[in-house]
Amino acid sequence: MTDALNGYGTVPPPSATPQVDRGDQMGKDTFLKLLVAQMRYQDPSKPVDSSQMIAQTATFTQVEKLEQLATMGATSLVLQEHAAAGAMVGRQVTYTDTNGATVTGLVSSVRLASGKSEAVAVVDGKDVQVGRITALSTPTPSSGTSSSAAS
Repeated sequence: MTDALNGYGTVPPPSATPQVDRGDQMGKDTFLKLLVAQMRYQDPSKPVDSSQMIAQTATFTQVEKLEQLATMGATSLVLQEHAAAGAMVGRQVTYTDTNGATVTGLVSSVRLASGKSEAVAVVDGKDVQVGRITALSTPTPSSGTSSSAAS
């Protein structure tokens, strides 16, 4: 993860962050259904008092706001990844390729993967997912722009 003090590090792509299975969580729709069912089947001789109704309304509002907060957190993570990716242009990176080999090269540009919100760095002409980058450094003048430029 990115260090909050100095900004160094890499941000895992959204696909690498733990995803919550929403099938076992109570969302606002489920909460509303339960609230309506409770009101429908309550004992007419013992109606729900106003303090219980206020507590239920407050709980519903909390559920709704927590869902909004979770969505904003996910959006913030994607934006943070994009900002970190933009800072990689002109920098030397080390990444693991699809064969498992460690490769070092220079980032020439960064773009978004088509149809996705994942950032992709163009390293020596090859597309590399930002989440696969393991190290970031300033290129030294003697290292050249890439390993193929020394040939």
